[in-house]
Amino acid sequence: MNIPNKNTLFPIEHYKRLCFLKNQVKNPQIKVGDYTYYDDFDSVENFEKNVKYLFDFNGDELIIGNFSMIASDVVFIMNGGNHLTDAISTYPFSVFGGDWVQSMEGKEYPKKGNTIVGNDVWIGYGATIMPGITIGDGAIIATKSVVIKDVAPYSIVGGNPAKEIKKRFSEDKIQRLLALKWWDWPIEKITEHLHLLTGNDLDRLLNV
Repeated sequence: MNIPNKNTLFPIEHYKRLCFLKNQVKNPQIKVGDYTYYDDFDSVENFEKNVKYLFDFNGDELIIGNFSMIASDVVFIMNGGNHLTDAISTYPFSVFGGDWVQSMEGKEYPKKGNTIVGNDVWIGYGATIMPGITIGDGAIIATKSVVIKDVAPYSIVGGNPAKEIKKRFSEDKIQRLLALKWWDWPIEKITEHLHLLTGNDLDRLLNV
C-alpha cells in the first residue's frame, strides 16, 4: 500500500497552500486529528492567526477530529473575546489595570467551553465559528456561515446566523454512521475500503 503520510506537512507535491493541519499548528490549546487538512489562498500559517482570542489564561481549547476539511479564511472566535453581557457596561475595565483592576472582583467573563469540530467535517470558505460550539461528525458548514449554536452530525447549515438547511442522510443512516466511526479505523482498513467510503452503499460498508 502507498498510503499518504499523516505526518507530512504538505501532502500534495509542489502545492504549499494545503497542509495536514496537525503538523502546522504550534499552540498546545489547538488539538487536531490525523489527515485533517487546511487549505489557504495565501499561506497555511494563517490558520492560527484566524483562531482569535485564544488566551492561555482562559484554558479553552479548539479540538478538531480526523479527516476534516477547513477552507481558507475560516475564523474561530474563542472565549477570550467574550465580554460581560448582563452588566450595565460591556467595557473590559479591568484589563487596563490601575484603579480599574478591581472592577471584576467577584465576577468573571462568560466562558462557553471548548470549541469542538468532529470527524469528517467540511467547513466552507470564510465561515466563522463562535465560542463553545460543537460541530458534529459529518457536518457541512456552508461558505460565509456564522455558526452560533451547535451543529448536529451529518447536517448542512448555512447563513448568518447559520441554520440547518437539511440532513445529509436519513436519521437511521446517520445513527449507523455514527456507530461505525470509520475515521477511527486503522488507515490500512480505510485505504482498502475507499471505494465504499466514496460511495453510498452503507450496508456494504457495515459488513466489511
